[in-house]
Amino acid sequence: MTPGPGVHRTLLPKGFSASGVNCGVRRYRPDIGLLISDVPSVAAGVFTLNQCKAAPVLFCQKILPADNIFAILTNSGQANAATGTEGVERNLMMIDATAKALNCQREQVLVASTGVIGEQLHTDKILPSIPELVDRANDAAESFALAILTTDLVPKTITTSLNLSSGPIRITGISKGSGMIHPNMATMLGYILTDAKINKEYAHKVLKTATDLSFNMISVDGDSSTNDCCFIMANGASGVELKTAEDFAAFEKAVNEISIFLAKSIAADGEGATKLIEVTVKGSDDLEMARKGARGVTLSPLIKTAIHGEDPNWGRILARLGAEQVPGEQLAKMTLTMQGVKIFENGQPLTFSKPDLKALLKQSNVFIEVDLFSGTQTATAWGCDLSKKYVEINTEYS
Repeated sequence: MTPGPGVHRTLLPKGFSASGVNCGVRRYRPDIGLLISDVPSVAAGVFTLNQCKAAPVLFCQKILPADNIFAILTNSGQANAATGTEGVERNLMMIDATAKALNCQREQVLVASTGVIGEQLHTDKILPSIPELVDRANDAAESFALAILTTDLVPKTITTSLNLSSGPIRITGISKGSGMIHPNMATMLGYILTDAKINKEYAHKVLKTATDLSFNMISVDGDSSTNDCCFIMANGASGVELKTAEDFAAFEKAVNEISIFLAKSIAADGEGATKLIEVTVKGSDDLEMARKGARGVTLSPLIKTAIHGEDPNWGRILARLGAEQVPGEQLAKMTLTMQGVKIFENGQPLTFSKPDLKALLKQSNVFIEVDLFSGTQTATAWGCDLSKKYVEINTEYS
């Protein structure tokens, strides 16, 4: 797989193009982007469970999954959430302008927004930019990836090619997210594009599985956004169908790996973050309990601040697992390792060199592993440390 940021030009699959321009909502960098398929695409989406849903989320939920989608328009800087009926109308204005520029119907355009909640969209700036988006569309992901950012420091893209039984296909992933990240779905947006031929039911199944393994296992600050969504679009432009069991397995593995790469990129780019935290809970007899325990550790402000300060205060991890209702009899026989150093086993603390572990915590990636010795289920979650910079960013955001 080829990760995009600062490494390679991230090519889109056949039949897709993308663009991003500055329409004036944001002062400097691009603030509106467009993904286009040359032909109608199969599309599916997963969306925030926050009950305060933004207008674009409500629109897309009504029409997905579908098999006739041409484009996804995304604006950054304004979330179009908590904007009432006027927000709904302005959302439709963006969609209709895009449909007109592409000569398609309203229901063939998806839309996403990210930014400040409670502001009406600056449609006076957005609408005139849409023809330029269409004119500038090209076969690389970078301009779109840059246009959808808010407090992110880097764009997040990745692409891979697969040789299936009927021929080659490409899958490209794009995402944004840095703060208000606690998905169920985070403010996170994700896009997976492929030129393979698949149907909408399978697309939704693959996306749901990939999201549960990736975007739903990250947390930056514990706040679920009003705007989270993740899309998959498959336009079949390669002419390659998934036919064999090996084809389906390879496709699903690639989508999962792309999603996990993007999810980890979001966690690593958390607002003010200096460290990526990876927590694995294994040996559980309950997958949901393992998921809940792993996510709980990445969410804890006490653990996040300790890791930022490179303090091996492992008792906070044990306490959080108990708070997440991991059974006491399992905690009594668990092992806990941090940066490969075993520090707790069979209900007892172990002797270890605190200065040596503190030195290991200076690394940019921090690994925590819990083994409950109670089953075969494993879950991994990702988060980041909590720094003073996070407070600064979020006191100045709007």
